[in-house]
Amino acid sequence: MIPTSPYNLKKRPLNYKMNYLAHLFLARPTADSHFGNLLGDFRRGVDINRFGNAVQLGLKNHYEVDRFTDSHESVLAAKVLFDKSRRRFAPVALDIYFDHLLIKHWTKFSTQCFDDFREQSFALLEQRLPTMPRTMQHSVGHMITHDWFEDYAEEEGIAKAISVVAKRIRFPNTFHYAVDDIGKHQKEIEARFLAFFPDLIAHINDNGPENIDKT
Repeated sequence: MIPTSPYNLKKRPLNYKMNYLAHLFLARPTADSHFGNLLGDFRRGVDINRFGNAVQLGLKNHYEVDRFTDSHESVLAAKVLFDKSRRRFAPVALDIYFDHLLIKHWTKFSTQCFDDFREQSFALLEQRLPTMPRTMQHSVGHMITHDWFEDYAEEEGIAKAISVVAKRIRFPNTFHYAVDDIGKHQKEIEARFLAFFPDLIAHINDNGPENIDKT
């Protein structure tokens, strides 16, 4: 079971809220694609025209992943499992937990060893760190240094991540209790993920901007 008590994480970086692993998994194995596929979470105030076509296609891929995810029936069904007081934040909690489930079921979706994928992805991102927007540079640097995916692999790490997000919200909230919602409906959420993620892979393979325009 996922631990239900909130954590005081003084040493952890703040930007835990997005499904970074899923976005990297659905990117192409290049530095520009990895950069672009994470850039969507740091887009505000950034002139994307200063980046090349490959980065911009990665960014469009990111948006397509988010659009498809937010409208998928299995994801919508999983959102309503959360308490009404936290339902507005359910997509954030699901982003985090779905990355955990992706690691748990990695061999269903990839023939590449997860540790090799993680090492490769971190190396590709490091190549573009100097050109990333400052906030992205900070978060991605911390993700690599502290290996967030190691935390994501453990259910305790999911509770930690949710606690960090709760502390970032600038008004009183009960988001840290989203771990209770996940724990209560763990099997159903996992089943919803396993129904959703193959559809997402197929959709991006067929309709992802990077796969349509391979220039």
